[in-house]
Amino acid sequence: MADCSELFAHDRCPEGFRPWNGASAHLVIGSPKRQGNKTQPACDELLQPLLHDCLYLIQTLAPQVLALRDKVRRETVPERKDGSKRGNRSVGRERRATLKQVIRRHVVEGRPFGEPNHLAMASRTQWGWNEDYPFFHVNLQAILREAGIHGTAARTVKSGATGGILTPGGQLEPLQPLLEEAVQAVGTAPPWGRDAPVVPRADGGGDVPWTLPVHRLGLNSVLDRIRTACLVVIALVSGMRQSELVELPRDCRLPPQGESGRARYRLKSKLIKGQGYDRAVWDEWIVAKQAYDAAEVARDIAGEDAGHLFPEGLDFDEWIKRLRRFTSGPEGARLGLTPIPDGPLTLRILRRTLAVEIAHRPGGLLAAKIQLKHLSVTTTEGYANRPGGAQAKFLAEIGEEEQKRNLTLTLQAFRDYQNGKWPAGPGARELLTLFKSIEEELGELDVTAPVIRHSDQEVINLLGHRAGALHLGAANCCWFLDPDKALCLKLAKTKNRSQPLAGMCDSARCPQATHHPCHRPVWASAAANSRVFIGKIGRSQKAEKSRLTAEAERADQVVAGIDAALVAATGGAHGQDQ
Repeated sequence: MADCSELFAHDRCPEGFRPWNGASAHLVIGSPKRQGNKTQPACDELLQPLLHDCLYLIQTLAPQVLALRDKVRRETVPERKDGSKRGNRSVGRERRATLKQVIRRHVVEGRPFGEPNHLAMASRTQWGWNEDYPFFHVNLQAILREAGIHGTAARTVKSGATGGILTPGGQLEPLQPLLEEAVQAVGTAPPWGRDAPVVPRADGGGDVPWTLPVHRLGLNSVLDRIRTACLVVIALVSGMRQSELVELPRDCRLPPQGESGRARYRLKSKLIKGQGYDRAVWDEWIVAKQAYDAAEVARDIAGEDAGHLFPEGLDFDEWIKRLRRFTSGPEGARLGLTPIPDGPLTLRILRRTLAVEIAHRPGGLLAAKIQLKHLSVTTTEGYANRPGGAQAKFLAEIGEEEQKRNLTLTLQAFRDYQNGKWPAGPGARELLTLFKSIEEELGELDVTAPVIRHSDQEVINLLGHRAGALHLGAANCCWFLDPDKALCLKLAKTKNRSQPLAGMCDSARCPQATHHPCHRPVWASAAANSRVFIGKIGRSQKAEKSRLTAEAERADQVVAGIDAALVAATGGAHGQDQ
C-alpha cells in the first residue's frame, strides 16, 4: 500500500511512510526466507512420458490428422458464387429418385450412414426425440446433401421424433420404410476417418489405424492436443518464456545453417522481458530439429489466417490437463501412449529443466545464460558481480546436480564392468583395477554377511572419491585425479590446475581418460567424416590431407580399442565361468 500511495488521490499514506521501518515481510511475520530458485525442474518420471507422447503426436499422428483436416475442408466448403454446391431447395420426383439411389448405394457398398455429433444428439434430446427412435443416430441432413439437396429443404424439424422423418413439406416421409431397412443393414458411424491408414503404436505394440471414425469436432480436439504437444516441445527445447512463445510468428522458422548432418535450426520471436512490449526486439533461439519440426506442425494447425503459432491468451494449465486426459483415455490407450503422471508442470518448470540440463555440461553455465537470453537482462548481469546473489545460488545448485550425475555415471560404469562392458583408453587399466578391488570388497562382505543384499548406495559410497574426479568430455570420461598426469595441463602450461581443459583434451593419449561403449558411435562418425573430407581435398593440399588422415587413424584406433575391450571382457567372463 505504501509503495502505491501516489496512485491514490485521497487516504494515501503520508509521504516517506514505511511500515515496520522498511523490514521485509519475511522478517515481520517470522517466516524464514526461502533460499535458491523456488521453481524446481521436472522429475524424470514426469518428463520422460511427457516427451515420449508429445513427440509421437507430432511425428506420427500430426501428418495424418492434418491430411484428414484438409480433406474435410475440401469436401464440406460450399461453392460461393456459382451456387453449384447449394443444390436444389425442393424435393420433386427426380430428387426422390436420387435419394433412393443414395440410400441403396449405401447398402450395396456396405457403407454406414453418418451419425450426428454429440451436440446434435443433445439438441434432439431437448426436442423430445427418443433414443429408441430408428433415426435418432442418423444424420438425415447428410443423406439429403449427398443427394444434392441443400438449404432449407435439408433442415429436419423438431417434431421428427413423433411425426416420422419430416423436412419442410414432408420430403423424406415416403422413403421412411426404405431408409429404416437400409439403416438396419449397414448401421451408422461418424463420417470421417473410416478407412484411416495404420501407424505404429507408441509403445511398439504393432500397428493400428491412427483414428477410429470421428466427427469434425473430434478431429479438432485431436488437433488441439497436437498443438499442446508442439508447445511443450518448443518450450522445453528452446527455454522460451510464455511471452516469447505467444510472439512466435507464422514464419518463425529461419532457414537452417550448415550441412544437413550438422545443421543449425533457429526460431525467431520477440524478446519481451527486460525490453517491454513497446520496445520488444526480435531475437533467435537455437533449437533441436524436433522443436523446429514442431513449429512447422503448429503453423499448419494455426492456419493461414493466424498471425502467430499460439494464441496470446493461452492457458497452459488447461492445455496440459486436456493432454493428460487424452493420453490416459481410451484413445491414448489404443495408440499405446504412456499416461502423463500427475505433478506440477508449468512453462517455468520446463524452462528451469532446460537450464539445469544445459548447465550439467562442460561450459554449460555460459551456454544456459545465452540460450535462455539471460545476458540481455540487466538484472542477470548484476547477479554475476554480486557475491551470494542468485547467480551464486544457481552455481551451487548446478554443483549439487553435477555431483549426483557423476555418481550415477560412475555407478553405471561399474555395472557395465560387471556385465562385461569394459572401458578402453589410456586410463582403462587403472579404472579396471579400482572396479576389481571394489568387487572383491563386496565379495568379502557377502562372505561375512551372506543374508544382506548390498544396495546401489553402498557401491556409490565406495565409488564416491572416483566420482568426484569425473569430468565429461565430448567422447570420453576424464578421471581428473592427478593434475600432474593431465595432458591438457601439460600442453597449456597453465597455472590453474584445479580442473582439466576440455577444449585441449586428447583422450587418445591422456593417461586419465577412458573410452566406453557409449562413445564408440562418436569416434566412428569422426573417422568416417574425416575420410569424406579427405576425398574432397585437392592434391595440392598435402598438409591438410596428412592432418585429416592422422585424425581418421586415431579415431580408428580408439574404435578398435573399444571393440578389443569388449572382446577381452567377454573372454574374461568365459574364463571365470570355466
